[in-house]
Amino acid sequence: MRIGLLTEGGYPYVSGDARLWCDRLVRGLEQHEFDIYALSRSEHQEDEGWVPLPPQVDRVITAPLWTAEDDGVVYGRRARRRFAESYGELAAALCEGGAAEASGTGSAGPVGSTGSAKGPGEASGVEADRFASALYGLAELARDEGGLVGALRSETAVRALERACRAPGARQTAREARVPDLLTVAAHLERALRPLSLDWYEDDGLGAVDLCHAASGGPAVLPGLLAHHFCGVPLLVTEYGVRLRTHYLADSDSPPAVRALLAAFHGRLATETYRRAAVVTPGNTHARRWQERCGADREKIRTVYPGMAAGHFAEVGESAECVDPDTLVWVGRVEPAKDLISLLHAFAEIRKAEPKTRLRIVGAPSGPEGAAYLGHCKALAAQLFPDEAEGLHAVGDNPVSFEEIGGPELPSAADAYGSGAVTVLSSVVEGFPISLVEAMFCARATVSTDVGAVVEVIGGTGLVVPPRNPKALAEACLTLLRDPERRARLGAAARARALELFTVEQNIAAFHGIYLDIVSRTPVRRVVLDGTGEPLPFAAPAEAHVPGRWTERSTRVVARGGPGWAAGPPVRATPPFAATEGAPG
Repeated sequence: MRIGLLTEGGYPYVSGDARLWCDRLVRGLEQHEFDIYALSRSEHQEDEGWVPLPPQVDRVITAPLWTAEDDGVVYGRRARRRFAESYGELAAALCEGGAAEASGTGSAGPVGSTGSAKGPGEASGVEADRFASALYGLAELARDEGGLVGALRSETAVRALERACRAPGARQTAREARVPDLLTVAAHLERALRPLSLDWYEDDGLGAVDLCHAASGGPAVLPGLLAHHFCGVPLLVTEYGVRLRTHYLADSDSPPAVRALLAAFHGRLATETYRRAAVVTPGNTHARRWQERCGADREKIRTVYPGMAAGHFAEVGESAECVDPDTLVWVGRVEPAKDLISLLHAFAEIRKAEPKTRLRIVGAPSGPEGAAYLGHCKALAAQLFPDEAEGLHAVGDNPVSFEEIGGPELPSAADAYGSGAVTVLSSVVEGFPISLVEAMFCARATVSTDVGAVVEVIGGTGLVVPPRNPKALAEACLTLLRDPERRARLGAAARARALELFTVEQNIAAFHGIYLDIVSRTPVRRVVLDGTGEPLPFAAPAEAHVPGRWTERSTRVVARGGPGWAAGPPVRATPPFAATEGAPG
């Protein structure tokens, strides 16, 4: 079958989110054909280029999400009225909720700062329908007129947003929005809605695929929603990080009105996404709970853990040796959410009880904020652990080291985990803990804070403590450092669990089964015509969905339409798409 893989800021670019996962998925499902529809996040990302693509990728279509030139489309009176109505409805759907929040009878809107007891992003059926109607109204306008860029940047959009915020029944935070807040929200909506103006939603684009697979929520899923709306293409949504949760964590400095309105947009979009998707695949139960609170039907949700390559860690995992039984190891991106400050204070308690213990912090800083945080951690380590020298002429040695993978001592991640007896995770915010799974592949006992999907991942093969509790973290580490037999037992159990649940192979097998299940329940949208123009109702047999190529690629059908028992007039089948500009050569 032909899969339209939808990405934002990731695959096939060299840098970006979920790049490795997408590449492993495409390469592992070589029996299928893939069209990649990618939204880029920056000019730098585009300049870095693509990763090498496998032969099953037929073409790559890209569009920049970071910029959009004015399309030069001039709306007539009727088109301007259509835009004002649709955008006004969209804005009203974001601002509504005051009455429902006051009575506690509805489930409108995100929590924000309103004090509502409702879940984040939950919306009533009326509000969800209003948002969806407005969204598809804008998409149809863009299709009819040739684009929305100029209209979304117009004063009409800002005025419509202002009217919605001032309307009776608008939530309190929306009513408090000032002109700068409205301009900020309008600019964000213009950027988020740019996919509506793309020309991807025709029979020679996403209308020709058997299934759209969105690799994340947010803007990446909009092309899938429109392909479903215009062409009836089924949609599969995979989220290893829920976009609404990411918004809450990242947008902490904006004014309350901006936060509330943008959270409402992301929440309404998530609700519409989960409602239209045939299947939703979270990467863990933590993400699944967020999806259910945003309206996802439990019948549609299937948890599929991220697939990771276990082979890189096989040598360390299968070896019973430990480089240093008195060493704790932390591996990850250095940033405030990892709470290395609590880890350093916990290690101070550990050193008092076990003076020989060492701590290796392995990781690079994440952006300027991470670099500043790393400097703060190094200063704290120097203060807590003054360099200890054996004599007057000896060089002191600090028991805490800050290192990066790729150096002579730690050439790979497996070497980092293998250099210590216990792996520690001290985060206060965490989604799916990749470093924890890597440690499990290496058969290392772990001590982790109870955040995100940590408990679900380790499943009883490690010790868990509350976050921001250095004393509890220190006691758990000491327990494992003093009990080598328990360390070995937990490490072996952790490796067995990781090999069963978190490998690339199980991830690929799960998605292959989901693809077949979705397509088997989707009505036929295309028909094959023979040389005389007569329909061949059995030309696409059931075994076409069985692994393996049963027909030549040159006979694959991409046309829509058919005889009386199918929608629309008959259209002759066309050969596979030729590689377009920008397609892999």
